[in-house]
Amino acid sequence: MQALPAFKRVVTGHDAQGQALVASCGPTPHNFPLKAVPGTLFYEVWNSTGSPALLDNAGDPTAKPLQLSPAALGSLIRVVDIPPDSVQNQVSAEDAAACFAEIGESHAGTGKADSKHKLMHRTETLDYGIVTEGEVWLVLDGEEVHLRRGDIVVQRGTNHAWSNRTEQMARMVFILLDGRYAEELREVLA
Repeated sequence: MQALPAFKRVVTGHDAQGQALVASCGPTPHNFPLKAVPGTLFYEVWNSTGSPALLDNAGDPTAKPLQLSPAALGSLIRVVDIPPDSVQNQVSAEDAAACFAEIGESHAGTGKADSKHKLMHRTETLDYGIVTEGEVWLVLDGEEVHLRRGDIVVQRGTNHAWSNRTEQMARMVFILLDGRYAEELREVLA
């Protein structure tokens, strides 16, 4: 598998006079390769811990352990490199469960022996997923959608997985917003 191209993160801020400036520019400093799923790499770009987001000159909020979902009323943006299924399918059921524990939400993993994908999961978040490299399939309980570079998924707290059925790495940008299920969904998802 060929490595995907590097990218840079530019973070802006303000000087003492209120003039805009570049606070940092370079690679994301906090990246997390998943031990349980070799080849999967999370690049933590930024996050907020409330809404509206506090606009300040504080330090980098990604300097913390990896957490799948944003904080309550928060948001996050991350880039994820997704290896081919030929790698992902080598993951045992125990490793799939370990994957979600590794990213701070063991309860998110929903994969079972009869699941459509070993890495099925659900979070109570609104996610915008944008394919930037390669191809992936959005796997849902009853259907699948083939996605190519430039395609965007609005994922509303559904049970899902990302399947890379090529032999090339894929990359997606994810923006996650804290969410709450509507009452009628809470009843059927319980």
